[in-house]
Amino acid sequence: MSDLEARQRRHVFYTWSAQSAARPVPITGGKGAWFTDEQGERWLDFESQVFNCNAGHGETRISEAIARQAATLACAHPAAVFEAKAQLGEKLAAVTPPGLDKFFLCLSGAEANENAYKIARMLTGRSKVIARRRSYHGASMGALSLTGDPRRWPAEPGLWGVLRTEDPYCYRCPMGASPESCGTRCAEHLEHVIQMEGPEHIAAVFLEGVTGANGGFVPPPDYWPRIRAICDRHGILLVADEVFTGFGRTGRWFAVDHWGVVPDMISMAKGITSGYAPLGAVALRSDHARRFDDETLWAGLTCYAHPISCAAAVAALDVYRDDDLIGNAARVGEVLSAGLARLRDKHAAIGDVRSLGLFGTIELVKDRSTREPLVPYNGSAAPGSPAAKLRQGLLRRRIHASLRWNFLFIAPPLCITAAEIEQGLAAIDDALTEAFS
Repeated sequence: MSDLEARQRRHVFYTWSAQSAARPVPITGGKGAWFTDEQGERWLDFESQVFNCNAGHGETRISEAIARQAATLACAHPAAVFEAKAQLGEKLAAVTPPGLDKFFLCLSGAEANENAYKIARMLTGRSKVIARRRSYHGASMGALSLTGDPRRWPAEPGLWGVLRTEDPYCYRCPMGASPESCGTRCAEHLEHVIQMEGPEHIAAVFLEGVTGANGGFVPPPDYWPRIRAICDRHGILLVADEVFTGFGRTGRWFAVDHWGVVPDMISMAKGITSGYAPLGAVALRSDHARRFDDETLWAGLTCYAHPISCAAAVAALDVYRDDDLIGNAARVGEVLSAGLARLRDKHAAIGDVRSLGLFGTIELVKDRSTREPLVPYNGSAAPGSPAAKLRQGLLRRRIHASLRWNFLFIAPPLCITAAEIEQGLAAIDDALTEAFS
């Protein structure tokens, strides 16, 4: 343990971990898809830090925008009027789906979902909401109550009125269907939950564009359109949680763009500033936003639309456009998809691979025929197990990636090249061979 780590451990908590078991990530700087540790070693960032550094490391256009804003206006009242705030609204309206052009600005994805939750209740006068079983919407109490992830359990009981529907987890269909016989039964299950709970009581359905850290489930092509139709039929708001998938991660500005669906609200954060400053937002359809022209919007916070965060987001959006990083994610995503397929064909421990743009998932199994997960749901890798060896193998090869349960996620900065993708996949290939030999 370095002296710096010892000093930090003495006074600062690590998140989502027993402190003695925390695995710190040493980082002193970086450029593009790479970051550097205290020893000067370069790491390939296959996790974009925490799925947020979409523009890559060392992007001076964003850091310089932050410095300029800090030098002129570093603090502002939530009701303040200033250039970066106005620009951000305009630039967001230019990339969100048609009609979603009014924004509530906060500081994180959790706050975005928290406020979307409140706004849905205000707009409908209804109290219940629906979310998926395998989902993550944030760590604040309302967002955690929406969450299906086991991180919710220690904080229960949460908010009343959250209902659960099944996921589009095609590899392990909760309805026991195959892709050929499915008929999108997970969408049908939403209809069933609505009927059983009373549509007149349900304010909104919250869905991640593509399921994030609970498995990377890319839904079937007709899934999102069917969900939209079900919500319309019952007068229920549809909220797309694009905190993970927004701002190019899947090769489109937002994941819902792949299916031509316009939600009633979109929650966003992470890539909105490329992680260079804390910011979240809720996009509302203009017809819903007009309700608050004369009615009070009962939502706000001290650092609402913080000037430095607004400036960072404006600069990040410019970088995404100027460097065509959304297009790069789509193009290099094809390289990732082909590489994942090769890994699946080579390694018996890989049960399934799936990807969209620059978000890929490798699902590890003990046995392909039974599909038994390598690590059980909410389980931990035993010392000396293949999963533990795989983690250590990735660390030795200086690959920063998220290995959670039996899922290995690949989500590099959108500026990554095809050659860098191949380099990282080759390292994963070697680590898999070593772990399962």
